[in-house]
Amino acid sequence: MTLRSTLLGIARNEDLNFLLTNRIPRRFATRFVGWLSQIEQPLVRDVSMWAWRLFSDLDLSEARKTRFTSLHDCFIRELKPGARPIDTDAGVIASPCDAIVGAHGAIEGTKLFQVKGFPYRLEDLLGSAEAADAYRDGVFVTLRLTASMYHRFHAPHDGRVEEVTYISGDTWNVNPIALKRVENLFCRNERAAIRMRLDATGEAVTLVAVAAILVASVRLRFLDTTLDLRRGGPRTIPCDVRVAKGEELGWFQHGSTIVMLAPKGYALCPELAEGRTIRMGQRLLELPGR
Repeated sequence: MTLRSTLLGIARNEDLNFLLTNRIPRRFATRFVGWLSQIEQPLVRDVSMWAWRLFSDLDLSEARKTRFTSLHDCFIRELKPGARPIDTDAGVIASPCDAIVGAHGAIEGTKLFQVKGFPYRLEDLLGSAEAADAYRDGVFVTLRLTASMYHRFHAPHDGRVEEVTYISGDTWNVNPIALKRVENLFCRNERAAIRMRLDATGEAVTLVAVAAILVASVRLRFLDTTLDLRRGGPRTIPCDVRVAKGEELGWFQHGSTIVMLAPKGYALCPELAEGRTIRMGQRLLELPGR
């Protein structure tokens, strides 16, 4: 039995996985790993990446570069041009990121689900009843980025980013094991809600970027700041940024979850299925009237 198979066996044990990734000083561990990952000393970089590979199926074949200055440099890697074709159908909202599809479906009033049997409220996720009301009876999709995935996220359609709401919070793990055990998990964790108004309909969709253990900062290309644990919240940042479908919006410093919200009348693409891996640019939602 190899070291990697042993560690993966531990990771698959739900009780041990939850204990080792949640019952630790989460915020301290997150800040420490954030600091360690940016050290550009070759030995630190190489050992860090070796440890990372033990727990993940890291594939760098699509990366724009394959030599990195630090672990962080690899985490936020860009891809080769053309590695993620964007669905050009104007009636379709594209996935903003590479991800595993999690809970998805209709929003019941303002109630949605992190997993079956674990509901939470839009008011708690977005920080206000007013923000939640725009998505009453709409649709949602949970997109989970694993550690080895491409960590940048992109505009799902043509439009304008008009507001970012940052809410400081905890750093619980957001893997399926934790989602089945911790109520209102997405509403507890640090997150940034990015509201974007679509040119095609004049309506707004929102991407809620949720941080997690070891992953507590989000960088947006159009803001001259990093949203992270060192900054208080909630706070709303007005924007007026024109973006094209597929254009990069920003990145998680490591990886986490995006909850995509759309108003009533939008529909999930029929091929969407829980547990399916989806790539940035592939079909996610259909606009009204399709």
